[in-house]
Amino acid sequence: MPVTPARKPSTQTKRLLAAAIAAAVLSVDASAACSDSAPGAAPLFVRGSMNNWGVADAYKLAWRCDAYYLNVDLAGTYEFKIGDAAWSENATYGAFTEKFSGAQTIKVTFENGKPHIALGPRSYDDPDTAAPTDPVALSLAHDSRRLADKAPFGALKAGGGVTLHLNALPGVSKVTLVVERRTLEGNQEVLSYAPLARIAMQRQHGQNLDRWSAQYRFTDIGVYGYYFEVEIKGKRYLYQNNVQPLYWTRERGVNGIGAVQAAMPGQTIRPFRQTVYAPDFKVPAWASDAVYYYIFPERFRNGDRGNDPQPGVTRYHNQGIELHGNWLDRPSRPRSGDGSDKLDNNDFFGGDLQGVIDKLDYIRELGANTIYMTPLFQAASNHKYDTADFRNIDPHFGSNADYTRLTEEAGKRGIRVIADASFNHTGSDSLYFDRYANYNGQGAFRGERIDPASPYADWYVFDAKQSDPNRRYKGWGGTVDLPELNKASPSYRQFAYGAPDSITRLWLRRGASGWRMDVAPWVPDDFWRAWRKVVKAERGDALTIAETWFDSSKFLLGDTFDSTMNYIFRNAVLDYAGGAKAGAAYASIEMMREAYPPQAFYALMNLLSTHDQARSLHVLGDLGDGADPAAAALARQRLRLALFFQMTFPGAPAVYYGDEVGVNGGDDPLNRATYPWADLGGKPDLALLADVKALIAMRAAHPVLRHGGIDAPLLLDDHVIVLARRDGATLAITATNNAATAATVTVQLPAGAPAGPYTSPLDGSTVVAQAGRLTLHIPALFGTVLIGGAR
Repeated sequence: MPVTPARKPSTQTKRLLAAAIAAAVLSVDASAACSDSAPGAAPLFVRGSMNNWGVADAYKLAWRCDAYYLNVDLAGTYEFKIGDAAWSENATYGAFTEKFSGAQTIKVTFENGKPHIALGPRSYDDPDTAAPTDPVALSLAHDSRRLADKAPFGALKAGGGVTLHLNALPGVSKVTLVVERRTLEGNQEVLSYAPLARIAMQRQHGQNLDRWSAQYRFTDIGVYGYYFEVEIKGKRYLYQNNVQPLYWTRERGVNGIGAVQAAMPGQTIRPFRQTVYAPDFKVPAWASDAVYYYIFPERFRNGDRGNDPQPGVTRYHNQGIELHGNWLDRPSRPRSGDGSDKLDNNDFFGGDLQGVIDKLDYIRELGANTIYMTPLFQAASNHKYDTADFRNIDPHFGSNADYTRLTEEAGKRGIRVIADASFNHTGSDSLYFDRYANYNGQGAFRGERIDPASPYADWYVFDAKQSDPNRRYKGWGGTVDLPELNKASPSYRQFAYGAPDSITRLWLRRGASGWRMDVAPWVPDDFWRAWRKVVKAERGDALTIAETWFDSSKFLLGDTFDSTMNYIFRNAVLDYAGGAKAGAAYASIEMMREAYPPQAFYALMNLLSTHDQARSLHVLGDLGDGADPAAAALARQRLRLALFFQMTFPGAPAVYYGDEVGVNGGDDPLNRATYPWADLGGKPDLALLADVKALIAMRAAHPVLRHGGIDAPLLLDDHVIVLARRDGATLAITATNNAATAATVTVQLPAGAPAGPYTSPLDGSTVVAQAGRLTLHIPALFGTVLIGGAR
C-alpha cells in the first residue's frame, strides 16, 4: 500500500489529521540566491486525493534554484499536502486545496518556514521526462517482456541467469549494464537501490541496428533493478524504465518498453524491475481454484440477537455504543449530522458467526469456496482490528466453539475459512495495554500508567517523559486507539508465532485454512520469515496472504507470503470498466505478470471492492440515494464488465459481501453497509446476483479459466482486451469491451492453438477458426469467452 489506507479505526480524513503539521519546518528565504540542492534532507512529494495520499515518484517535487516544481496533468479540485515519504512531523506541510485544469506546473516556495503554492501553465522542464533529440539516442530500444530483448521472461529463480539486449542505430560507442538491488521497507517509506554490478555490453553489428548484449546471474532472492548507461558522441544517456505509474506504487515504470533520457545530475533513475525468488517456493495447490466470499462480519447477518451489543451495557473504551434498530440503516458517520454520536467505529448492527453459519448454503450456491472474514477476536470496535484478546472470539460474534463449528460446517460444503489478524498493533482497550482499566489483568498501560512489571511491558515502546497520555506511546498511523507493537520483542514473537500454543498455531488448529495478515509492510521481514515457517509446519496447505497495496514483489519471494490482496488489479479493472483506455489500465496487470513469480501470480486475491475502499458500484458512477437512474444503470453494467474480467482472469476472485446484489457505498464507513436480506426488508438485485452466479459457475466448469496460463494480450486497443488462456490441450480466448457499442475483432491465435470449433460457455454458440485466425463479436460493456480443444 503506497499510503496508509482508509483504515479500520478512522476515515481517511482522520488519518491525515493524525499526520499533523509539525512545528519544525523547512525555512527557506524565497529571495535567497540559487542553490543547486534542496534545503531539506529528504525529498518532498505532493500527497493528496489525486494519488490516494500516497508517496509516488510521479509526484516528487524537484528543486530548482529557489523553489520546488512539479508538472501535473489533472482536471478538477484536489486536496493535498506536501510531505516526505514517511509523513515525518518535521517535513509535512499543508493542507491545500487547488483546482487544476490540465497540463500545469506546481511551484512551491517557502517564506519564513511556510509553504506557498503557485499553480500556472506548464513552465518547468523536467529532466526525468525530457526526451533527447539525438537520432541515435532515440533509436535505443529494449522491451523487458520481449524474449528477443530479455530471456527468460519474468521473475527468476535464485541462481538463474538472464540475457539482456539493447538495440540501437550505429553510433553508440559504449553500453554498460547496471544492476542494483532494491531496498524497500515499510509502506514504501525507505526505497533505494544499492549498486551490485556494472557489466560492459558486447556489440554485434546488424544490417540496420547494432545489438548490445550482456548476461548476469542472480544468486540471492530479492528485488533488483537494471538499466543501461549509453555513450553517444561523448554524451551519456540512460535507457531505463518508462514513466507510466503503477497503481499504488511509489516507483514509476511498468517495465516493457523503456525510455531514453540524457544523464543529468539530480534526476531520478527508473530501473527495470527484476524479481528473484526461492527455487523451492510453493503455493497451496487449491489457491488458484479459490473464489473468496469476503465478509465484514458485523454487517453480514445477525443470527443470534442474544449476543448483540447493548447500549448502556457494552462499552467502547470508556464511553457508550450505538445499536441500530433497523438492519437496513446506513452506517453512522460521526460529525455528519446523521444523528449519531461523535465516536468512530462504535455503532453496531449485530452481525455474528451464527449469521454466517446460517448463510453457508447461500455462499456455496453463489459459487464461493473460500470465506475470508475481517477479524473476529474480542475488540471494542465494530471492525475488530483493535484487538483486545487474540485468543478469544468477540462475545458479540459468538464463542470459540462457534468458530470451530463454522469451519466444520463450511468444510462440509467444500468451503475453507481464512483468518485475519494484525500482528502490528493491538487495541488501546485490550488486556495487553488496558488504557481504560477495563481488564483485571496487568496491561502495560493500565489506567494510563506505564507498568514496567507488566508481562506485556516490552510489547510496546513508551516515552515516560511525556505528560499527555496520547504521546506516551506510538499509535499506528498516529491513531491512539491502536498502540503499535514492538515486533522485536522476544516475548511478543513467542506469543504471536513462536510458542507451541501461539496465536498463529491456535487458530489453524481451530479450523482456519490460512492467514490474511493486516498491514504487512509495517512488520519486519524477518518476523514474517519466521512466522511463515510456523504456519507451514502447523498446516502444510495453509495459505498466507499479505495486505499490501503496491507492487508486492518483495512479499512474494517464497520466504514470507503466498499471495496478496491485489489492489493493483482492483484499480486497473475498475478504471478499465469505467472507461479508461485499455492499454493504460492493462499495463499495470502486465507488470504483475512479469514481476511476480508465476505460482503467486496465479494465486493472487483479485479484488474489486474492500472494507477499506469505496465499493465498486460507487467508483463506477452509482453515487447512491438520489443518483441519476441512467448513471446507476450504467454503473451496474460496468460492474458486470469488471466481474466478467475478474472471473476469466488468472488468480482467485474475491466477492465483497453484497457486491453480488448491488450493495453500494462510498468511503469508510459507507462501504461497510449491511447485506440487504429480503426477509429483513432489503431489496437485493436478483438479476445481478444471477449474473454473478453464472460467471462463477462458468469459471468452476472450465479448468482453463482457473489454471490456464496467460501471455501478452492477443489484442489491446483503446477499448478491447483479448487474452489467451492455455491449459494443456484446451485454449480459452477471453475478450472484453469497455465501449458503449459492440465490437468485432479478428485475432491471430497463438502457435499450436486447436483448429476445431470454439464454443461459448455463456450461450453455446460456436465460431470456427480460419487459417489460425478467430473472429470475435464482443458486446458493449461486457465480454465473451470461446473455448477450443479438449475440455
